[in-house]
Amino acid sequence: MTGFAIRVAEGEADLELVRAVRREVFIVEQNVPEELEYDEYDATSVHVLAVDADGAALGTGRLIFGDQAAGLTGGVEGRVLLGRLAVLAAARGTGLGAELVRAIEAAGAERGAAEVELHAQVQALGFYERLGYLAEGPVYDDAGIPHRTMTRVL
Repeated sequence: MTGFAIRVAEGEADLELVRAVRREVFIVEQNVPEELEYDEYDATSVHVLAVDADGAALGTGRLIFGDQAAGLTGGVEGRVLLGRLAVLAAARGTGLGAELVRAIEAAGAERGAAEVELHAQVQALGFYERLGYLAEGPVYDDAGIPHRTMTRVL
């Protein structure tokens, strides 16, 4: 896909675009309850945002780092948590999702990360495997959707 830019979301206007993408993908398409989609980590996470040439949102993802990541990833030194990766239906299959993952990884590396963890929907395991992630542990339920933990060393 051409004609898009990925940036770290800054300011309320960008964060509203992030929320709109997540609302469409997770709440509308996947029926995730709104109270589960937006959480206490949103306020302190790094959010990346993909927009088209006109500034319309196409996709997003977030990075949880530092002490919050340690609390969510079993305290593994140097590990950050990639999450809430969402690409609008019209932009899927274009490579945008992979670009978002790489942008989140870069944001993690800038913050000293040596490893990334994510909690993948089982149907997306192949996507993440192609990006170098390895599945570990059993399948588990998150918001009514089967997930599996995956990691990648940077």
